[in-house]
Amino acid sequence: MKKKIAILGSTGSIGKTLINIIKQDIKNFEVVLLSAHENYRELFKQAKFFKVKNLIITNKKSYNKFKKNKFSKNMNIYNDFNNFKKIFKNKIDYTMSSISGIQGLKPTIEIIKYTKKIAIANKEAIICGWDLIEKRLDKHKTDFIPVDSEHFSIWYALQGIEKNLIEKIYLTASGGPFLEKPLKKLKKVNIKQVTNHPNWKMGKKISTDSATMINKVFEVIEAKKIFKISYDKLEIIIHPKSYVHAIIKFKNGLTKIIVHDTNMRIPILNSLYSPKKIINSKKLDFKTLNDLDFRDVNPKKFPLIKVLKMLPNNTSLFETILVSINDKFVELFLRNEIKFTDISQKMNKMLNLYSFKKYKKIKPKNIEEIIEMNTKIKNNIGFLLKK
Repeated sequence: MKKKIAILGSTGSIGKTLINIIKQDIKNFEVVLLSAHENYRELFKQAKFFKVKNLIITNKKSYNKFKKNKFSKNMNIYNDFNNFKKIFKNKIDYTMSSISGIQGLKPTIEIIKYTKKIAIANKEAIICGWDLIEKRLDKHKTDFIPVDSEHFSIWYALQGIEKNLIEKIYLTASGGPFLEKPLKKLKKVNIKQVTNHPNWKMGKKISTDSATMINKVFEVIEAKKIFKISYDKLEIIIHPKSYVHAIIKFKNGLTKIIVHDTNMRIPILNSLYSPKKIINSKKLDFKTLNDLDFRDVNPKKFPLIKVLKMLPNNTSLFETILVSINDKFVELFLRNEIKFTDISQKMNKMLNLYSFKKYKKIKPKNIEEIIEMNTKIKNNIGFLLKK
């Protein structure tokens, strides 16, 4: 019997990678739902190839354009994520949640009820709403696998291991495009330079987050929440080659190191097959293993690393504030309205405002509270900067 699959965010890099994996084993899978925001042309190609009956296009303009397509008459096309009950009559086998940003939180939580397993590639959903996700996973007995290469590696390495044996988990960071660039020259870098990651082919937003290293701060928060590990057991270390994805040191003197090529296909494929599928992976890169080149993070080069000291140990709305402020400043940078170095300078200034610090003690009660805070921050950031 074919496994039924849903992909939220199928036109992004994660979604496309999963699509290509399924194409190579199409006899074993049936894609029952695909979603996109604007890229309706790519969505149509995917839907036509897999004969998908249910599509979600959240951008109204793209939705209306798609509806005019003569082939759309044989499909159920929706403009939002409020129709899962109509789409799923029974639990499907696997869902990939790869919608970027806070907007991915609600559909991620809502679809858990309808799937046996969910792979989550949405950082913001885990950072801002993990408690809500976890409750839903428990309630509906849905399995969860993290898809970020670092978190998948940690998850894989900890299979069958008692958490109290962990002494330290190291998350590796490449250092992005400016690891060797002098600090004084960073003020003049442009968008093309910032988004030109040396190891990974990613979108502009995540590439910018990598250049500031806020993405690693986010990954530390994710690891704390997913694996229930305290911040003092988590550390970021520079590894320019991006070959080692996680290092776990145990109290018994042993250490596990997970390595794989800089290719998201590996964690995605393993999340789909869990991990029983035998694939023809590349040979071990001993040249890289002989020159792993680990380094400490320089807080002068990557000032957003200081955010780690601001984080509360409890779940709070402060994480949503952090994500929202970063999203807005990256957006302003990608519109050429601020300099690259302004992102970290302005973020550190804003996160120290008392009006935000008080939210460290407030736990989000529901999705609406998180979305409301995100909207509030983005709409008022100009005013808040003047304070």
